[in-house]
Amino acid sequence: MNISFIRFVFVTCLFMFLLGCASSGALKYPIDSTSTTPGTSVALMGVSHQLLGTALLVGGGLPSIPLTDAYTMKKVDLSQMRGKVLVISLVPSVDTRVCEAQTHILGDLGARLPAAVQRITISRDTPFAQKRFSEEAKLHDIIFLSDYRDGSFGKATGLLVDDSMLLARSVIVVDKKGIVRFIQVVPELSHLPDFETAFSKAESLLNE
Repeated sequence: MNISFIRFVFVTCLFMFLLGCASSGALKYPIDSTSTTPGTSVALMGVSHQLLGTALLVGGGLPSIPLTDAYTMKKVDLSQMRGKVLVISLVPSVDTRVCEAQTHILGDLGARLPAAVQRITISRDTPFAQKRFSEEAKLHDIIFLSDYRDGSFGKATGLLVDDSMLLARSVIVVDKKGIVRFIQVVPELSHLPDFETAFSKAESLLNE
């Protein structure tokens, strides 16, 4: 068996384990208010990992990359979505505790946002795993999109973690014209993003 493939599987499993264990201890999820830059690096339990790809920039648009809708299996190009403010939550995997908490915050606390704000979760989980998670968690107001094929969205935004090839924990806010207005890339993958700031930014864009 190819040695590089074995290494990829091992590192991915280790990432999943650490991301899950990092949050054990009910509701003790550290929240980061700072951000690293797409295309640079993030840490997992203090160990640095490179972010691959082209850095997404505030003031630019989202890349034209098809993602797979977990419920319809249809291709969705977020760069073509107009008319709603988008709050996009990127998680390494919905099957870890920190990612589960992040997605519940988007779904439960984010429910206070007006209907003109569309909430979206993106991960490299298969669409089937995302759909299962959505149904079990009863999060039906979030669009779940998968970058499972080859991580193209992660590469096109500078948010693909080297070694694990999972997405970096991030939140992106896009205005009604398709322009990126806010990005937070959580510096430590075992921490949660600052959703309060992201939600406030999204609400402020509704009148623009």
